Amino acid sequence: MFQLQSKPVIVTLEIAPSDMARFNTLRELYFPSHANYLEAHLTLFYRLPGMEAIVPETLQQYSRRAPMTLQVNGIVNFGTGVAYTLYAPALEALHKKLQVAFEPWLVRQDRQPLRPHITIQNKVTAFKAAQLHAQLSAAFTPFDITATGFGTWAYLRGPWKALDKFMFQE
Repeated sequence: MFQLQSKPVIVTLEIAPSDMARFNTLRELYFPSHANYLEAHLTLFYRLPGMEAIVPETLQQYSRRAPMTLQVNGIVNFGTGVAYTLYAPALEALHKKLQVAFEPWLVRQDRQPLRPHITIQNKVTAFKAAQLHAQLSAAFTPFDITATGFGTWAYLRGPWKALDKFMFQE
């Protein structure tokens, strides 16, 4: 159960465990071990107020839907790492609705349009990122994954503490 707290809350999209296994394996291989204290994830909001009851209430409301299919459609090099990009019009529409609900509390980063991605490498040199991007891109074929709900997390200046899950259900 979600507990109101003083720490900022991060909201992620829950992905089917069988789908996330692939990204977690890649993250274990390519993320610097000293900085790899999180599993692979898809962040929707980076900093919502933990003391606002509207956060769990809104997530509960919007979890009353069927799981959604997302297409993993590419690999991006962002300079210091690599991520898989996703094409998901239904997710982008859902994110816009959540932005409206959370508008008074959104920080600048959370006001931006959603660019869904799952990072598998970060905090490396540009050279290492370019190498991995080339390696993964050479064999890449788009594939689908399933979003199953929302996760909430307390930000602890590094590791995150799991708070609650709001699983999709019709």
